Amino acid sequence: MTPSQRLTTLLQQAADVPGLVGWRGQDPVSWQDFSRLARRWQAAFEQHNGQRFVLFFADGLLFSAALFGLWQAGKQAWLPGDLTPASQEALRAQVAGWAGDGAGVDGLPRVMPADEPAPVPTQPLDPQAEGLVVFTSGSTGVPSACTKRLRQLFDEINALEQAFGTPQVRCVVASVSPQHVYGLLFRVLWPLATGRAQQARTLVYLEDLAELLPMHGGEADGEGAALIASPTHLGRLPLQPPAGTARLHQVFSSGAPLPDAAVPDTLRVFGHAPIEVFGSTETGGVAWRQRHPQAPVFWQALPGVAWRIDDDRLEIRSPHLPTDAWTAGADRAAAVDGGFVLQGRADRIVKIAEKRVSLQAVEDRLQQGGLVSALRLVVLSEPREQLGVVAVPTAQGWALHDEQGRRALAEALRQQLLGVVERVVLPRRWRFLPELPRNAQGKSTLAQLMNEFDPRRPAVREIRREVPGEGREGAIVTLTLLVDPALPQFDGHFPEHPVLPGVAQLDWAVMFGREHFPLADRFAGLEAIKFQRVVVPGTRLILTLESPGAHRLSFQFQSELGPHAGGRVLFGDSP
Repeated sequence: MTPSQRLTTLLQQAADVPGLVGWRGQDPVSWQDFSRLARRWQAAFEQHNGQRFVLFFADGLLFSAALFGLWQAGKQAWLPGDLTPASQEALRAQVAGWAGDGAGVDGLPRVMPADEPAPVPTQPLDPQAEGLVVFTSGSTGVPSACTKRLRQLFDEINALEQAFGTPQVRCVVASVSPQHVYGLLFRVLWPLATGRAQQARTLVYLEDLAELLPMHGGEADGEGAALIASPTHLGRLPLQPPAGTARLHQVFSSGAPLPDAAVPDTLRVFGHAPIEVFGSTETGGVAWRQRHPQAPVFWQALPGVAWRIDDDRLEIRSPHLPTDAWTAGADRAAAVDGGFVLQGRADRIVKIAEKRVSLQAVEDRLQQGGLVSALRLVVLSEPREQLGVVAVPTAQGWALHDEQGRRALAEALRQQLLGVVERVVLPRRWRFLPELPRNAQGKSTLAQLMNEFDPRRPAVREIRREVPGEGREGAIVTLTLLVDPALPQFDGHFPEHPVLPGVAQLDWAVMFGREHFPLADRFAGLEAIKFQRVVVPGTRLILTLESPGAHRLSFQFQSELGPHAGGRVLFGDSP
């Protein structure tokens, strides 16, 4: 019997079949208890006229029983990744009720398992049934639902077993939720389809691993386990391997790219590299790789998946898709010997801490609050992946910024996103500018936006431009800079009475000069440089720049105290 056939007939097995379906901590969960609970859920769902029901469980075995009971009743499961107010609002008009943990979906009835189980099913599940809707956009602000036929899910389990199945692994432990496709496939369906034990509880800290691996009489049973982990979890490994890691024969990572820096840590802690699985909610699993030392880093397709590159876009044909047609994904890729390499997303959907985020949707929501008139989002990778915002405040926004500070404006904007995105993906870093940086074509490039997060860069409060006038040699740009005491240029210069180094002022003059004037490539020297007054933390500094052409830049720093520094920087063409 194939894994997909086992899933199709799962509840047709007699309720008194001996054996374990999994563990809850160190307490075994028998097939009899699991089967009876699933049939109680079946009876409960059969009593409801509605067709669509939200499932939201933290416990993997409770989730599994409710899911198969619902499917056996011929209903459709909706799996939101969260239950924020925005997600609930999108779900409320679509579903008839909910089952699971917490307060659920406000305004909809809660389904509880019936007191008595339903009769033993006599018909297998219909592989063509649209049994699942994965509600992927709780973090995007634009609700969307991805419908899956049971055959898509069950065929993918066949591929997982063919690619990764090993008799040494008899237990599956996970740090990911069953609410997402990755957790559903690896944590729930794969163990049920192959007779492996499933740990019901979610692994939060790796140090708790030993408590979630099955024991017999206080001694480890010696059977190997697989860890279904997230990139976030693998990026925060302890220095010393905790108890139980030696029993992990496989470690999986999916849901988002695994940072390169996490690979050495996984080798150190587990003794082997994680198996990275590439795919999406819409496409299902596509490919995998395992980055051992000196191993190639290309992706190879999962069994049954075909791929090709068309105009730098990865296209796939897969049994995990709704049709057999070639389907373009959202990723750019290039073919290499043995597989392909990924070259970034082709759309504006990104993942932060395994949460899908539509950059466009977040930008739209922030602009609706009246505090910003224009903005762009970027994904920052250091010290960890997080959202950064470059924004142009409105008059109302600047008033808040000037009266209460930059943090007050940032917090007000973050509050606008509550209920739309989860807290874990709220933007962490903010840059407020009088205008968005733009290139000669009028576009804000990624490089320009990323430059705004350079910690050595002062905040710009105002920009004024003047065309050449009488007695002037070139165009003039005047910038109002806010000299933050936290700027790294003050470190060690001097500890008791910090002042801004002269070399930092020269660096700012050249940096802003290049951004506002088409200066020549090569630095050629300095002329008439004078430092007249020190710049201390908190100064509101006025930088005036004038350039008559590509080879010379005049600058002057001044404040309400008077002039601070000035001179000319010379540039030459590249040799």
